[in-house]
Amino acid sequence: MMVSLLVKPSRLSGQVRAPPSKSYTHRVASLALLASGTSELRDPLQSLDTEATLEACRLLGAEVSVTGGKWRVEGTEGRLRPRSRLLDARNSGTTLRLMTAISSLSPVLLRLTGDESLRRRPMGPLVEALRELGAEARCEGKGGRPPVVVGGGLEGGEAEITGEVSSQFISALLIACPYAREEVRLTVSGRLRSRPYVEITLSLLERAGARIRRGAGLTEFRIPGEQLFRPLSLSIPGDYSSASFILGAGVLTGSEVSVSNLDPSDPQGDRAIVRFLEEFGAEVEFRNHTLTVSRTGGLEGIEADCGDCPDLVPVLAVLGAVAEGRTILTNIPHLRLKETDRLHALSSELRKMGAEIRELPDELRIRGVRRLRGARVNSFGDHRMAMALAVAGLAAEGMTVVEGAEVIPVSYPQFVRDLRRLGARVEYL
Repeated sequence: MMVSLLVKPSRLSGQVRAPPSKSYTHRVASLALLASGTSELRDPLQSLDTEATLEACRLLGAEVSVTGGKWRVEGTEGRLRPRSRLLDARNSGTTLRLMTAISSLSPVLLRLTGDESLRRRPMGPLVEALRELGAEARCEGKGGRPPVVVGGGLEGGEAEITGEVSSQFISALLIACPYAREEVRLTVSGRLRSRPYVEITLSLLERAGARIRRGAGLTEFRIPGEQLFRPLSLSIPGDYSSASFILGAGVLTGSEVSVSNLDPSDPQGDRAIVRFLEEFGAEVEFRNHTLTVSRTGGLEGIEADCGDCPDLVPVLAVLGAVAEGRTILTNIPHLRLKETDRLHALSSELRKMGAEIRELPDELRIRGVRRLRGARVNSFGDHRMAMALAVAGLAAEGMTVVEGAEVIPVSYPQFVRDLRRLGARVEYL
């Protein structure tokens, strides 16, 4: 059902807690599925996307229990026992990519699909790499799109995967390949975008006892076969991607807001929001894992390479739309392959609010205006678009209606509640 969000100009004040990291939750659950023994995830993100991954774990043979703020996953030791031949990843690209690689270990063929948006996401490079490693794999959609059919086990050997389309392809292979029958030699071609996500995957694999030799620049990996992950027990850290919308809202409205549950040393690529907000002219202070932002003067345009932090682009574009001078967000062609073409969607919808913004093949160029104006805008079924447009509405003249706001719980179920807690005038229609 289509839901709209009404947003009125607001001043914010107070503190909220960053939701748990979506990226960590997906990856830890996936490792737990393949591990020996029972893993415990404390404070996982419970959102539409991560619930799709947890359900996939259950359908592939793991025993799953959810109690309060904990997930317990009894692993399969890599011997998948599918309870269904069909896995529905819903709207979650991470679920689709990670579970496609993991499903290659299945003794029977499995079919992975998702909603209309997900069925437009590219899968060809990952499927081809799995075939090179001995699995039976094919895309049923046109041009290497889902649904995907995969299974039969991984033999090992050599495979090449592009780093240009999605780092999730590399993370998926790194998680599945330790269970191949023989050693895997994986080569990453082209520029590795969103590299911090691969580094998070490698860090978690190391905690699970995986043996992976990496080359310089994360372009080559040697992965011994027939490994077995040990179970994990950890607390999921706060998510900088989601926190960026609250922090951006504070800076945009000239308010002082704080977000707790953020580790200043976490390897998440979206931790770059701290540096970018400072460059825009905000005052930023970290104290006891709580990040506080405020500003007393105007915003100044910035130039930001977002190749490793593409999920920050929506909120950065909103800030750039009212910052004095020019803001250039570069190295983001992969944003055209998300839930929607975010470069086009941001340009289209922010223009409705009076922004001067131009999309190029791999970047956005924005010239700041004095103030945005309220408008009726569309999320294009993209959770980060919906949140960014809601943030824009907080500082726009007049009322803003964000259509398609029902997708927000994909990554940040408490977003609207948290905005209200800070004093924002937002309500569902």
